[in-house]
Amino acid sequence: MYNRPSEVDDLLRSLAEQTDRDFEVMIVEDGSTVPCKGVVDRYAGQVDVHYYYKDNEGRSPARNYGIERASGDYFVFFDSDCVIPRDYFFQLRNALERAYVPCFGGPDAAGDDFTDLQKAISFSMTAFLTTGGIRGGKVQLEKFVPRSFNMGYSREVWQRVGGFREMFSEDIDMSTRIRQAGFDIRLIREARVFHKRRTSLAKFARQTHVFGMSRITLKLLYPDSLKLVHTLPALFTVGCATLVVLALCWRWWAILPIALYAVMLWVSALSQTKSLKIASMAVVTSFVQLWSYGTGFIRAWVWKILLRHGRDLDQEIAIRKGK
Repeated sequence: MYNRPSEVDDLLRSLAEQTDRDFEVMIVEDGSTVPCKGVVDRYAGQVDVHYYYKDNEGRSPARNYGIERASGDYFVFFDSDCVIPRDYFFQLRNALERAYVPCFGGPDAAGDDFTDLQKAISFSMTAFLTTGGIRGGKVQLEKFVPRSFNMGYSREVWQRVGGFREMFSEDIDMSTRIRQAGFDIRLIREARVFHKRRTSLAKFARQTHVFGMSRITLKLLYPDSLKLVHTLPALFTVGCATLVVLALCWRWWAILPIALYAVMLWVSALSQTKSLKIASMAVVTSFVQLWSYGTGFIRAWVWKILLRHGRDLDQEIAIRKGK
């Protein structure tokens, strides 16, 4: 992680409170200017934690650095902005003992102590109406793909597939390579985490914009990976822009489909959060998410696919070849 001491504090506190503590924790500081070693030292007697500081290279090299120094036979990954429920490892161990799987992923949710904005963002990132359930929803439009905020795989997987590659959506790339190598992947719903995500709409918009762009990178790496569900935010973006122009230049009621979708989001968020305020904020975060992802997707599609920008294509091909 990079400059996240307060988040590391919350993460380690939740790990120290686990009902099953038969695990070690690898904290890899990726060249932070605000290190978290002092925070880690406070938990040395409560959890088997190991701290490493390395030069800044990115998330993937940091994860790989930790794997290389871990002693276990099964690696579990969390983002630093996650808080882990007390029974997480108890539930995970039971699930793997009942039906072992070499790679798993778990869902995320908002904790009760999260801010209203964080809860609204959590809804927009996990709701079927916004993502099609691709992050572990009960109803899914795409085969489940573990994300690095809550995923794990065996040492055998690592030895055969290798570590994470430094790129955007490196976790989807990793999951794809694991599946292509013939390993089974399963969603373990009981192994959920509380994911804080971004703390402002601007940061959230930048993050989802990058997600949209990285989907095109994944298409270049894996031509068959792009599914209809991945294009929906771009279609939403184009559709909204078209309807707004029609409403301004033709008939006001052209805006009604957007209004109907907003009502559907509000009702769904209200049913889930039981809060009028959060439900209203969730409508905003959902539109921000879809618009930002859609514009990022369209931008990368035009730049990398239609215009075939040479340098970017060469980079994707190099990644695909493992260079």
